[in-house]
Amino acid sequence: MHDKKLYGTAMVGTKGQIVIPADAREELGITSGDRLYVVGSPKSGMVGFIQEEQLEAFIERLNINLENFKSLKNKTGKE
Repeated sequence: MHDKKLYGTAMVGTKGQIVIPADAREELGITSGDRLYVVGSPKSGMVGFIQEEQLEAFIERLNINLENFKSLKNKTGKE
């Protein structure tokens, strides 16, 4: 089963601020003071957020996978 959910809408205020719906904050563990990174695609108009801890974990997994790939490449002797 998928884990995607539409939490509703958020309005952009005059200062560019967005209020994340309460049920989204609760279910996603977002609390006051959390740092969220804004990601998007200007071409498609899509915007999203990723929590700092999740971004750090993603980068760490990416680094591990790159190191594993480099090791495998060196073992096979291919450039």
